[in-house]
Amino acid sequence: MTAQRIAERIAEVSRNTAETQITARVNLDGTGVANLSTGIGFFDHMLDQIARHGLIDLDIKAIGDLHIDGHHTVEDVGITLGQAVHKAVGDKKGIRRYGHAYVPLDEALSRVVIDFSGRPGLIMNVPFKSGMIGAFDSQLAFEFFQGFANHAFVTLHIDNLRGENAHHQAETVFKAFARALRMALELDSRSAGMIPSTKGSL
Repeated sequence: MTAQRIAERIAEVSRNTAETQITARVNLDGTGVANLSTGIGFFDHMLDQIARHGLIDLDIKAIGDLHIDGHHTVEDVGITLGQAVHKAVGDKKGIRRYGHAYVPLDEALSRVVIDFSGRPGLIMNVPFKSGMIGAFDSQLAFEFFQGFANHAFVTLHIDNLRGENAHHQAETVFKAFARALRMALELDSRSAGMIPSTKGSL
């Protein structure tokens, strides 16, 4: 992989609203280095899973209206990260496009399948056993992935197949997402320079 190609897969996006101020920087060809500050400890922990297991360098700074709750912060980080990934992946030439992963953690097991289709869509079936995980409202996992899918223009299927501990459920979901993302974004030497679609565009 050339230095030029690596440079093409780095992007930074900022989002500033009355509710949040967020900057997200990604390097899709990184080593999993993360620099994270969202004000929600467990959410930072989950974003770190995306970086480590997706081998994506991730720098996210978020200031949100946490005196209300975490909803705007988590959703807007998903939006901003999705925009950054979409910008970094560029024309999608040479990527595998599809990715999938199963990840266990003790009693929990999750599956994530992703397609860089250009068509946003999320199907998520995760029956969390607890409403709160630390200071993180488990319902916000859906908002994060919805924001990401809509703005990265991906089709995303997320299923927690089993689990009794909400922390374990969430961690398997985020790790499986990271592994699926890594697979989909990998450059395939057999299709270098080619759009992975019979339509010729994504």
